[in-house]
Formats: sequence, structure tokens, C-alpha cells
Amino acid sequence: MLVRPRRNRRSPGVRALVREAELSPEHLVLPLFVQEGNATATPIASMPGQARLTIDLLVEKAREALSLGVPAVEVFPLVPEAQKDARGSESANASGLVPRAVRALKQALPELVVITDVALDPYSSDGHDGVVVDGRVDNDQSLPILAAMAVAQARAGADVVAPSDMMDGRVGAVRHALDEAGFTDVLVCSYCTKYASAFYGPFRDALESAPRAGDKKTYQMDPANVRECAREVALDEAEGADWLMVKPGLPYADVIRFVRDASSLPVAVYHVSGEYAMLKAAAERGFIDYERCLIESLTCLRRAGADIIFTYGALDAARILRAQR
Repeated sequence: MLVRPRRNRRSPGVRALVREAELSPEHLVLPLFVQEGNATATPIASMPGQARLTIDLLVEKAREALSLGVPAVEVFPLVPEAQKDARGSESANASGLVPRAVRALKQALPELVVITDVALDPYSSDGHDGVVVDGRVDNDQSLPILAAMAVAQARAGADVVAPSDMMDGRVGAVRHALDEAGFTDVLVCSYCTKYASAFYGPFRDALESAPRAGDKKTYQMDPANVRECAREVALDEAEGADWLMVKPGLPYADVIRFVRDASSLPVAVYHVSGEYAMLKAAAERGFIDYERCLIESLTCLRRAGADIIFTYGALDAARILRAQR
């Protein structure tokens, strides 16, 4: 008897019935960049289609996301240089840019899931995710500052705080601080496996947050490693993480699968700025079909084991998926 796998591919209906990985707008999170001012959108040259938005426009973009079925946004700030210092003090300011943006989002869109980034690089005059002391990032001095930032964000109304700094022990410090402050229902999305990747360039352009000296290789993971993820997953689970993040996305599909198999927690994946920018740039040159490649990329992340996908293409993907229904 000749085995014919092609029978399961014979029509759109049959293919839909046997499809293993599903992608829908409900799986997506839209990252947004917020800046000071009013009624102003500042395009980001290295991320076509993306812009830094003032709070009023940020709310409207989030409203659009909800209307398309995208349930969540993550907020990243462009902090004015005058507000940056060596300890990232502005990060815990209750009247700072992120808390104001969170309050505006939750007031206008109570059902929106608002996620906030916990790391010092947007606030630091050194551009690192932790405090720099004598030329190196000091892990333990960074923890109370990160914890205070998370509490300020939770107090403003954040549903999920997302430590992306990769300091050892920061999940436990953040969870303890949230609980002590009475925010026991605020989730912690740990960037548990964040690599020292070259794919973050456009993001750092957007926030003007590149390190002033050195690099992030002493605290972000080596792209050559995967077994190391087991330690990070185990530690962050024990410290109280609710979600686990893998960053970047497609070049690390094996890591996504590794984390998925190692944990029962929801796994989030960040389809990062460089991945998005490559799709846009290649499409502008006529080399690829942006829409088809975007959906294929995000579907592959789901197939690898992602429950949640953070992507700058969330609105584009939601429109495409809705049109396909």
C-alpha cells in the first residue's frame, strides 16, 4: 500500500482540520513606545511603520489593537536625557512617563492588559539594564531599584510587570516587593532567557538606550548556549514568575521548544525589532511578501511552543488573520 500524506493537504478545509499550530490575534502583544508631549508621533527610521507616541496617541493605538482582537500592549519609554542618571532614579517616579501612560491606558481601556518593562536602560545615563559601579554592572545594587520600579508601575495600574534586565534574583525581588505593597494579583513576566543578541539594534534606536560603554554580555545570555536555560527557568519559577519569556524569537526556535518542554508555565516569545525590521526592509525591496512572511514567522513561533507572542507586527497580523476568517 502506498502511504499518501498528501491526502491531508488536499483542500483548505482538510488542511484547517489537521493544522497543528493555530495563530490568532488573541495570542499577540503589541509593544508600544511612549514619549513626552501631545498629539505627536515620531517615526522610527529603523522600524518602518513604528513610531514613538505621546500618551494621547498611545491610547488610540491601544484602542485600535483591542478592536482587532489584540488583548495586550507593552509600554516602553523614551526618557528625556535630562531625567537620566547613573542609578536610573526616574524609573520609580510615580509621576513619570510610564506610570502616566499606564493610568491613561487603564482609564480609557479597562479591559486592556497593560504590560510594563522593568529594566534600567531607558533611565540610565550608562544605558545598561542595571547600575554601573566602577565600570561593571552591579547585580545586587540594581535589585531594589528594579523592585521599586515594578511597584510604581503596579500602583499605576499595570497588569503585568516584565523584568527584562537579566539580573540574578530580580524575579524574587520584584515578586516580594509587589506582595509587600499589596499587589499580589499583578503578574510577573520574566525575560528568563534573554540573549545578548545583535537583533535589538532598532529597539535601542527607538529608546536611545544603547550602552554608553561596553556591552551586555556579562548579564544577557550567550547566543551559543541552550542548556543554560534550564537554570534560568528553574530559578525564575522558584522565585515566582508567572510567565517565561524567550527573546529573540525565530533565531531561537530551539530555545523556545527547550523552555516549553522544561516548564508548565505560559511561554512568551519576543519577535524583536531586528526580526520585524528585516521583514519590512526585504518587503520594501520587493524580495518577499511581507504579509505572508509575517504570518509564517509568527505561526512558526507558535509551533515552537510559544503561548504568547510580542511583536511589532501585531496589528498587521491581526488584520490579516481577520481577513482570512
